[in-house]
Amino acid sequence: MLGDYIHYGLLIALAIALLVAAFTDIRRRQIDNWLNAGIALAAPVFWWASGLDLWPGVAMQIGVALLAFAILAALFAMRVMGGGDVKLLAALALWIEPMFFLQLLVVMALAGGLLTIALGGWHVMHRRKDKLAIPYGVAIAVGGLWVLSAHHIPSAGATIGL
Repeated sequence: MLGDYIHYGLLIALAIALLVAAFTDIRRRQIDNWLNAGIALAAPVFWWASGLDLWPGVAMQIGVALLAFAILAALFAMRVMGGGDVKLLAALALWIEPMFFLQLLVVMALAGGLLTIALGGWHVMHRRKDKLAIPYGVAIAVGGLWVLSAHHIPSAGATIGL
């Protein structure tokens, strides 16, 4: 019973952290390191509250997070992604089951595409000559919140149809 309270409390904290990441990325085009570190450091408590086994459960979570970080760090080196976005996605990989993490990436890409079209249109309409900066933390938060609501809230998956 206590584990359930901790489990859902951590999911609520993660949802709030994702919203904070989205809003700070909109406002400052930055996702703070303390926020990404907090998300990553809370993952082991979430694993315990979820009853995740060390092998293969925790090992798989860490492996996916390391793989995601390696791939995303390469994208950062090519200046395709921001550093805060890379760290946020890697920290989220510690929380989200591997198959659901793929779903997060798809929803994130769709949300990011819509965000890019909307901001690009606004940029053109206002004849802005500066470089277009997309707060991709918003798309990451949308993907994360989608997965949390679809797979971690009781009976939400049946409602959403996933």
